[in-house]
Amino acid sequence: MKALIQRVKRASVTIENKLYSEIGAGILVLLGVEKGDERENADKLAEKLVKLRIFEDENEKMNLSIKDVKGEMLIVSQFTLCGDCKKGTRPSFDKAAEPKIANELYEYFVSKVKSYGISCQTGKFAAMMDIELINDGPVTFMIEK
Repeated sequence: MKALIQRVKRASVTIENKLYSEIGAGILVLLGVEKGDERENADKLAEKLVKLRIFEDENEKMNLSIKDVKGEMLIVSQFTLCGDCKKGTRPSFDKAAEPKIANELYEYFVSKVKSYGISCQTGKFAAMMDIELINDGPVTFMIEK
């Protein structure tokens, strides 16, 4: 399971020219589910993101978590994170989980994050989405579990 996360001032998802979801300050999570991923991966990743200290304290040091700053999370499924670009010029998606399994783990991951008391919004699984964000920093990390 892979997550590309960005600390944001705000972020939104638009589908078919209609606002689908949006958050204020917090974290945009682009989530890729790979073959072999299980709920345990989602549990560990959710806990990591909720506890990750990527927000600045009064001394401008990254020392606060999303819970500390009462931030929000926008979680968007993105199977292209599982793409392999090592060979040739066309990505291979052989490592991506089957859509049914990926959606189940995506939904489970969202519920796990919410269980920590984090306000969450989502994208729509398998939809073509326009993602808009104001990156805060910029601060971006790739996390794998």
